[in-house]
Amino acid sequence: MSKTKSHTSSNPLNTMPDKKGYFGEYGGQIIPPDLIKIMNEINDAYDEIIQMESFQTELQMLYRDYVGRPSPIYLAKRLTASCGGARIFLKREDLNHTGAHKINHCLGEALLAKHMGKTKVLAETGAGQHGVALATACALVGIDCEIHMGEVDIEKEHPNVTKMKILGCTLVPVSRGTRTLKDAVDSAFEEYLKDPVNYLYAIGSVVGPHPFPKMVRDFQSIVGREAREQFLTRENKLPDLLVACVGGGSNSIGLFSAFLEDESVKMVGVEPAGKGLDTDDHAATMTLGVKGALHGFECYNLQDKDGNPLPVYSIASGLDYPAVGPQHCHLKDIKRVEYKAIDDDECLDAFMQLSRLEGIIPALESAHAVAYAMKVARIMSKEDTILVNLSGRGDKDADFVANVLSL
Repeated sequence: MSKTKSHTSSNPLNTMPDKKGYFGEYGGQIIPPDLIKIMNEINDAYDEIIQMESFQTELQMLYRDYVGRPSPIYLAKRLTASCGGARIFLKREDLNHTGAHKINHCLGEALLAKHMGKTKVLAETGAGQHGVALATACALVGIDCEIHMGEVDIEKEHPNVTKMKILGCTLVPVSRGTRTLKDAVDSAFEEYLKDPVNYLYAIGSVVGPHPFPKMVRDFQSIVGREAREQFLTRENKLPDLLVACVGGGSNSIGLFSAFLEDESVKMVGVEPAGKGLDTDDHAATMTLGVKGALHGFECYNLQDKDGNPLPVYSIASGLDYPAVGPQHCHLKDIKRVEYKAIDDDECLDAFMQLSRLEGIIPALESAHAVAYAMKVARIMSKEDTILVNLSGRGDKDADFVANVLSL
């Protein structure tokens, strides 16, 4: 059983990364010198704006009145009963405006772009949740938005594609490589390099060169702060286990960040085993990856013998990325967070179980976390508690799942 402890200012959230953007040996700015200058300007602008009372007041107002925060914590009673062990709670980020946690950092990035006088915001998207959230935020603040998305994901996640177009963003299909998330990142970054002075690349996770892992983490930390307070109020204790899916790692670091000093709270990040860890069709970066660099930062990643990124796969478009955020890499090395893998079949089973037992259709990304929680709940005590970050809803995945399962 978890015991509460004081939450002090020495939380790693406030002390990492270092000035060069490193979390231990991960992170940094593995980019050309001219681009380092641009990134440092973004960092300086962020450090200035985040301290402004007017910015914080506007952001908190938008979280409350526009996004609908705080998102609730929900005890999944029927799901818990079906597993027969620990109580499973859900942090309902799926109830946010736009349907996922992504809106938390997209509002911050759009406001930052406006503050810096940028003329356009660029981004990649996989499942489309980041794309929809960023297009929404840009419509709200009145700035042009361009989203790059792999052709495979465009076909798979067409409801989100339609939403992005309605919201007024320019959608750029990406036909190179595997035509999925990694290739969308490459395409968007190339476009950004054409005019980094006037464009802002609003990265969709805690990845990329410094300061993006820090910025996105900070904006997403509202999830953990809310969850910690809510759980203490409700249960008079902290959760025994936190579970969240990990692609790049934004929703998971958002939840984990508020609990890093609470040694009694275990944390597990769940990545995609795809069609199996013994196949080439997975994106299990933390399980099978090696240390290297990708997209401007040092991290664990999946690469071939020549150091090139491997093609990756997940049934969840938002998780098929061959690297993971630098803070996650550091947390793995210091053994503060464990990283486990869930395959497609387990994910689909959890998707259907949560839908039919609780009336909650989860995103396929989030279903990976639900699947792991279901698996470990069975071997935990009924006195124990699991808090899952239900990072998004499954409207975007419903037709695809129905087709896969012949419903």
